[in-house]
Amino acid sequence: MRTKTLACMAVLMILVYTLVACSTSPTGRQQLTLFPSAELNRMGVAAFDEMRDETPVSRDSATNNYVNCITDALLEQVEGRDRNLDWEMVVFEDDAVNAFALPGGKMGVYTGLLDVAENQHQLAAVIGHEIGHVLAEHGNERMSTQFATGAGLQIAAIIGADGSPQRSAALAALGLGAQVGVLLPFSRAHEREADLIGLDLMAKAGFQPEESVQLWRNMSAASGNGGPPEFLSTHPSGDTRIRELQNAMPDAKREYERARQAGRQPSCQRP
Repeated sequence: MRTKTLACMAVLMILVYTLVACSTSPTGRQQLTLFPSAELNRMGVAAFDEMRDETPVSRDSATNNYVNCITDALLEQVEGRDRNLDWEMVVFEDDAVNAFALPGGKMGVYTGLLDVAENQHQLAAVIGHEIGHVLAEHGNERMSTQFATGAGLQIAAIIGADGSPQRSAALAALGLGAQVGVLLPFSRAHEREADLIGLDLMAKAGFQPEESVQLWRNMSAASGNGGPPEFLSTHPSGDTRIRELQNAMPDAKREYERARQAGRQPSCQRP
């Protein structure tokens, strides 16, 4: 009886905490963010440092200047507290068609992506997408969901199997859920949201928003060469994301025209 009472109290605590921890993403979507941003940022920095130790970093100055030129233009459009993040972009010497972003503003682009993103506008679509993941705190939301699921499993084990191996396994699963790597793929809902945030950022920075559609066409074409690029592994299908980008294009074009009138005309030289 005591165990069941404690379990019920735990369930109530989690429900209350979940309600308190609800937040709103930049697109107005409700999300669960249980963890302090500072803690997630520390995890992101640690994972980034580990990647930098394990993956060769490009030393080509022209390539680095090109990627950072685009990144800087996009980051100029970031508002609020996120402007104060310690943003950092690193170009990794790797043929993978991929890019990533971590909590804390740490980002990476693989040189293989530069063969698919044919110009500054297309690369801006990818980097803007990655910045969008950070702005929307998708890492926190993903880990929070995993943590809440693990906690539910733990409570079920406590109720039904006091002192059993199942209870120990549930506790282990909870620990794993809290420590899972920050580089796991995002959900398709997160990918769609990052697409829209990235489209808005690139337009406001003065990059041509229509090129985002061509980028995903290039990505789809690249998938014909031995499977889809890693970047597309859990993303919406090419047709779906192109349709959603096209639906958002009128607003993006208006932002683009405002940017041009304000003199924001990036000229990042592709190596």
